[in-house]
Amino acid sequence: MLTTGLVLGAVVMGAGMQRITGMGFALVAAPFLVLLLGPVEGVVLVNVCGAVTAGAIIFRVVRDIDWKRYLLLSASALLGIIPAAFLIRLIPAAVLEISIGVILAAGLTVLLVLKSATLPARRRYLFTAGGLSGFMNTAAGVGGPAVSMYSIATRWQHKSFAATMQPYFFTIGALSLISKGITAPETFPVMPWGMWAAVAVACLAGLVLGDVASKFVPARAAQILLIILAYLGAAATIIRGVLSAVG
Repeated sequence: MLTTGLVLGAVVMGAGMQRITGMGFALVAAPFLVLLLGPVEGVVLVNVCGAVTAGAIIFRVVRDIDWKRYLLLSASALLGIIPAAFLIRLIPAAVLEISIGVILAAGLTVLLVLKSATLPARRRYLFTAGGLSGFMNTAAGVGGPAVSMYSIATRWQHKSFAATMQPYFFTIGALSLISKGITAPETFPVMPWGMWAAVAVACLAGLVLGDVASKFVPARAAQILLIILAYLGAAATIIRGVLSAVG
């Protein structure tokens, strides 16, 4: 019961963070869901909840969505999702998670050290960010840090970024679930309907709280929180991989 309570609390916090920063559900909730369900089933539930949460937010931020960037990111994410769906069956999850976490942390550090440098918002950078995000979302349940690095590097206005991430996360979450359903249907968690209902209510509660909080959080504070979440995501991914390797 304690673990279940912690998981539902994490879902509330994750959904709230998703509303404020544009991402964050997986970074907050994934460690607890993985602890409860295991590394594979936990990531699948992260994909489910992340897609549902993002889908519910779309209607609140639709006017600020950059649909052109969304389409380009989603198309490139598909190129990362497909190989990841097969690799999780061939490569140990620990190896994938540690590698992804190290690459994320190193890339984000380089961006912050060179914070005065700005990348032009060219399509090749957008395609790279989308491909990495799709791959990481399917392999480790953390698709946000790659696109947040792109937003930081290109100085993407935060309100537009946070809004655009909602249809994007809904899309890659759904695509990740479809690809896993085809290549590895046994990875889907088996839970009582009551638990599924509780998770849905927790998502809704988090969105309501996040909607209220978003009115009081300045854009600069949200961007700083975004950077912190990206680092936490990288660290959590590495730690999860290490624990899986030694376990």
